[in-house]
Amino acid sequence: MSATTQTPTTPGKTEGRTPSGAARLLGDRRLPVLVTAALFLAMYIAGLSRYQNYGFGDSQVFLNLFIDNSYLLVAAVGATFVILSGGIDLSVGSVIGFTTMLTAWLVQDVGLPLLVVIPISLGVGAFGGFLMGYVIHNFEIQPFIVTLAGLFLFRGLCLVISKESIAINDSAVSSLAETRVSLGLGDLSIGAVVALLVLAAAFYLLHYTRFGRRIYAIGGNEQSALLMGLPLGGTKIAVYTMSGFCSALAGLLFMLYIQSGDPLHAVGMELDAIAAVVIGGTLLTGGSGYVLGTLFGVLVLGLIKSIIQFEGTLSSWWTKIATGVLLCAFILIQRVMTTRKKA
Repeated sequence: MSATTQTPTTPGKTEGRTPSGAARLLGDRRLPVLVTAALFLAMYIAGLSRYQNYGFGDSQVFLNLFIDNSYLLVAAVGATFVILSGGIDLSVGSVIGFTTMLTAWLVQDVGLPLLVVIPISLGVGAFGGFLMGYVIHNFEIQPFIVTLAGLFLFRGLCLVISKESIAINDSAVSSLAETRVSLGLGDLSIGAVVALLVLAAAFYLLHYTRFGRRIYAIGGNEQSALLMGLPLGGTKIAVYTMSGFCSALAGLLFMLYIQSGDPLHAVGMELDAIAAVVIGGTLLTGGSGYVLGTLFGVLVLGLIKSIIQFEGTLSSWWTKIATGVLLCAFILIQRVMTTRKKA
C-alpha cells in the first residue's frame, strides 16, 4: 500500500484559490488614476447639466482648464518626480514666487531682455533644487526639513529683492502672454502649450528611460535599490534638481499669467501641487503613480474652481474645502490598496 504525499499549504490560503475580482481591482496600480479620471468626467458632466445655458459646454471653457492651471501642472509634474522617489518638496511655492520676483526685477528694473532672464531664472531654480537634493542625500536629513528650509529661504529672498509688487511693462512679456495657439475648437496660451510639452517629456522620462525606472525602484524600496547597485545619490539629487527646474518654469508661466512679481505670489502652492499629485493617484510613500494621473489631479482642482465661478454664489474657500475632502478620500484609497497588498 503506497503512501500518499500531500503538498503543504500556506496557513490562511486555500490551494488553487484565485483572487476575487474585488481583490484584483484593489491590487491594480492604475486604480487611483482611473478613479480620478472617472471623477473628472462625472464632475464635467454634472457641470454640463447644471450650467449648459451659461456656456459651460463651450470648448474654450474646457481649454481654459489648461490655460488657467498651466503653472500648477508644471509644478505638480516636478512634485510627482519627488514623491515617486519617496521624498517631498515644500519649497515649490516659494521658488515660484521667487522666480516671478527675480524675473520682474531683472526685466523691469535692471533692463535685461527676457531671453536672457529666462535661462537665469531656470538655472537659479534648478541650482536651488540641486542644493536641497545634495543636502538631503549627503547629510541624511529628512526631505521635509531641508525643503522647509528652502521654503523660508526663497520666500525671504523675494523680500530681499523688493517688499512691493513689481509690475512688468515689457513688450516682449506682454506679447508672449497674449500669444495664442489655435486648435480649431479653441485657443491655448503659450503657457498651456509649454505645460503639455513638460507633461509629455515627464511621461517619457518616467516610463521609457532607466532614470524613470530608478525613481520607481528607489521610491518602492530604497534599501533594495541600493543593494541592486542603483545610483541612489545621483538619482535623488537629479530628482530635486528637476523639481527646482519645474518650479522655476512654473514661476515663469505664472509671471506670464499675472505679468508681475510679488513676494506673496504662490503662497501655499506647494500644497496645491502635492494635493494634485496625490489626487492623481501617486502614493505618498513613493514607488507607485503615473504622471498622467497628476494631469487629471490638476484638471479636477481646476474644474472645482470653474464650477464655483459658474455657480456665482459660493466663496472661493470652497475650493480648499473640496480639495481637502478629495485629498482625504484618495489617501484612504491608497491606504486600502497598500493594506491589501501587504495582506
